[in-house]
This record gives sequence, structure tokens and C-alpha cells, in this order.
Amino acid sequence: MLKTAERWLKRALWLSVALLVVFAGWLAGYGFSDLAIDRPLQFSLKQGSSLRGAARQMQAAGVLDSPGQFELLARIFGDAGRIQAGNYEIGGDLTPLALLRKVTSGDHSQDQITFVEGLTFGQMRAVLDAHPAIKHDTRGVAEFEIVTRLGIPHPSAEGLFFPDTYYFANGTSDAAILQRAFRAMQSQLDALWSARADGLPLENPYQALILASIIEKESGQPDERPMIAAVFVNRLKLGMKLQADPTVIYGLGSAFDGNLRKRDLLAEGPYNTYTREGLPPTPIAIPGLGALTAALDPAPSKALYFVARGDGTSYFSSTLAEHERAVTKYQGRGNR
Repeated sequence: MLKTAERWLKRALWLSVALLVVFAGWLAGYGFSDLAIDRPLQFSLKQGSSLRGAARQMQAAGVLDSPGQFELLARIFGDAGRIQAGNYEIGGDLTPLALLRKVTSGDHSQDQITFVEGLTFGQMRAVLDAHPAIKHDTRGVAEFEIVTRLGIPHPSAEGLFFPDTYYFANGTSDAAILQRAFRAMQSQLDALWSARADGLPLENPYQALILASIIEKESGQPDERPMIAAVFVNRLKLGMKLQADPTVIYGLGSAFDGNLRKRDLLAEGPYNTYTREGLPPTPIAIPGLGALTAALDPAPSKALYFVARGDGTSYFSSTLAEHERAVTKYQGRGNR
């Protein structure tokens, strides 16, 4: 009995040693393997990111294929809590271990630029052009050429860049920053599209982006976005016109003087949602995460109208009669 126990103990010991050797081999093999980055890449790690969050951000930027393996490597070396936020630039031969040392040693720059929700592409370009640390490769370049350079599969660049703060090295190209913002928007949109609510009258993620941009411009209060989304989704389902002022204003462009007139609402144009059914042809601004989420997961409501109360909030109605009473009460224009 004792000899049997000793034999099993030895086998367990040898098995443990074998597993340890295999694990050590895997660790060395992965840690010193080539990440196969064939071109310079830039990515940002957000302030307060966990190790898992940082690994996923690097995966989204095309730096890592297996964020789980990188996370395990960092934990083994005791670096799980040492990831530093900032902008990083990498290229050439790089191993996961070298990458780990880079993102835990503070080998990054602190230049940054912020795109806020609701900006048009023209306004984004103005922000880029005004930044002194950026290399202005797209200044004066036509929008269609920028779209081509970035490999964007849409004729318009409007609304395709995620609003966020981006860290970058001094002298970074504005095209590289736009590329990162485009990738970030696609990542957010793809994730939300895959988890979207059932029965939405949207054919693809791009239509969701268009709707989110309208919600962004219509929202006075962040917590009202799901209800505003519900109004527009309900209208789309019923074939009603959206009647959204911001789309008309966008269509007017530089001709808009701050006063939206009745003739503007009656003038035919691709962005006039008072005269045309459905969504406009492109987004009208860059929507934030709140508007994107609302567009793909609207509130469970039958509301078809809303009017401003005058205090930054809106009153929502499911019938025209109720809406007209609200218009009278709150002195709104009542065009939705």
C-alpha cells in the first residue's frame, strides 16, 4: 500500500515537472516570438484601463492577435497593475515581452487631441489643423481623397470617427489620427450592432450610425437619448417622416444663419427629413457612445413626438393630440 502511494506520488511529481517544463517552454516561446508587425502602428491606452482592457485595446489596434496570452504573460511577470495610459508607436521586430516592457515603462508621448461628440467632419479637420504637434498631411486635401487614403468604404467621411481623446507622438500625421478614430468607431459600432435590439428598421451598421448622429444632435439631456431614439425608430417603422431640424440645418451648410425658417423646412433636399421619408444619406455629425447605444437599443416606448420644455428636457407623446397640447403648454414649435 505504501509502495503504491509512493509510486503515485512520484508520478504526480514527474507530471508536475513535465507540465512546468511545458509551461516554461510556452512562456519563452510566446514571450520571445515575433508579433509580425510589418508597418508602424500607433495606439492609445486609455487612462484607468485594466490589464484586460489594455490588451483588448491593443487587439483592436491590430497589435495583438491573442490578448489572453498577453494578459497571462503580464500577470506572470507581476505587471498586471503597471500598464500606463498614453499613446504608443511601434514597428519592426517586436516581441510580446518587449511590448509589455514598453507599455509598463512609460515609453510613450503625452501629446493629445480631443474630438467631442456632435462635431462635423469639417469641424474635426479644423481641430486637427489647429494642433501644433501634428503633421498636417491632409490640410487642404479634398474629402474624397482623404476617404480614399484611409480606405473608408463610404463616399463621405461624415460621422465615421469616434469622439475621444487620442494620445500621439509629436509629428504624427493627421491621417494616422483619423485612421485610429475611424477604427475606434468601427469597433464600437460593430460591437453594438451584434448586440442590437430585435426588430429595428435598420439594414446595416451604417444606417445605425446615421440614426445615432441625429440622436446626438437632438439630445439636450444624455438620459433622454433612448427615448429620442424610440421616437425616430417608431417613425421609421411606420413610414413617417423623421422631421428632425438638425438634418435640415446640416443640409443648409454655411447658408444656415442660426434661424431655421419655414421655407427651409419646405425646401427639397437630401437632408430635409420634413420632405423625405427615411434616413438622410450620411450621418450629420460624430455620435458618442451614448447616442450609438440608444440607436441600437432604444427605450421600449410608443412615443412618436417630442417637444422641448424650455429647461433642456423634452416632453414625449404617442399621439398627435397629446403632442399638440404639449406644444401649447411649453410654447414649442411642435414640428416632431
